[in-house]
Amino acid sequence: MYNIRTDLAIETREMYRAAKKLDDEIPGVETNIDNSEKDILITKVKITSDVAAEMLNKAKGEYITIEAPKLKNNDEEFNNKISERLATIIKEITNLKAEETVLVVGLGNWDITADALGPKVVSRIDLTRHLIEYVPQYVKEGTRPICAISPGVLGTTGIETGEIIKGIVEKISPDILIVIDALASRKMERINTTIQISNTGIVPGSGVGNARNAITQETMGIPVIAIGVPTVVEAAVIANDALELLINKMQMEEGTSEALQKLSGEDNYQEIKSALLPKDYNFIVTPKEIDELIENMSNVIAEGINQAL
Repeated sequence: MYNIRTDLAIETREMYRAAKKLDDEIPGVETNIDNSEKDILITKVKITSDVAAEMLNKAKGEYITIEAPKLKNNDEEFNNKISERLATIIKEITNLKAEETVLVVGLGNWDITADALGPKVVSRIDLTRHLIEYVPQYVKEGTRPICAISPGVLGTTGIETGEIIKGIVEKISPDILIVIDALASRKMERINTTIQISNTGIVPGSGVGNARNAITQETMGIPVIAIGVPTVVEAAVIANDALELLINKMQMEEGTSEALQKLSGEDNYQEIKSALLPKDYNFIVTPKEIDELIENMSNVIAEGINQAL
C-alpha cells in the first residue's frame, strides 16, 4: 500500500508511478486523458484489480477528474461550460432511469468555510420529491424525484454522518446517492480548480487524517456517486512546491549545481513532513480567498447536478 494523503486518484497514480519510476501504466489501472478542449483536462482513472486497489489505497472503480485552472477567474461562460461537462459525466457514470429517486448529500461543516462545499451545493439543488408527493398537479409529468440533506459533522451532531445517511436511505429508499465533499490535494495548483467524480463512494475526512465511516454501495445498499473539490493542502505540500519553484528559479539564474540537481530530482515532501510533524507544524491550509472560491465552485457543481438530473 502506498500511503499518500490526498483524495485525488490522479495524484495517487502520479506519485506511485514517480516513486516506482514506472514508464508504463500501473498493472490493474486504466487511464484515458482528454485534452481536446482548451483550458480543460479530463482524466479517467479506472482501477480494475484488487492488487492495484491495495497498492494505491483506493477502491476499485472509476475516478474522473476535471482540471480547469480558469475556474479561479469566476468567469460565467467558462463556469457554465464546466457545469455542462460535469452534467455529462454524471449522466454517464450513473446511467439513471427517468423514474429513479436521487438523494443528494452535502457533507461538511457549514461553520468552516473550506469544509462548507457540500452544504452550499445542497442549498442550490432543484428539489422535486416533495412537490411530486404533495402537489403533483403542478409538476411536469416525468419529473425525477430529487431530495437532499446536509447532515452536518460528528462534532456538531454527535452522530456519525454515515449513520444519518443510512437511516434516511432506509426510510425513503432512493435509487442512487450523490455525495459532495471538500477534498485534500497534494498540489497547490489543484485547489478549487479540480473536480473529481467517482462511483466508489467516499470516506469523509480521510484526506486530512480524520477518516469517518465509509459511505459506499456496500454500506448504503445503493450506488454512491462521490463528487469532490480539493480545498486544502498540508503545510508540507506548500513547502515542497515552494522548494521546487525555488530550485527551478536558482537553476535558471545560476546554473545547476550537484546539490540543486539532487534536490530537484527528488520528491522532498516526506522529508519536509517528517520535520514539521514533531512540532505540530504540518497545518492544513486553504487559500485566503476561500470564501469566494467556495461560492464559485458550489454554483458550478450544483448547476452540473441540476442539469444531469
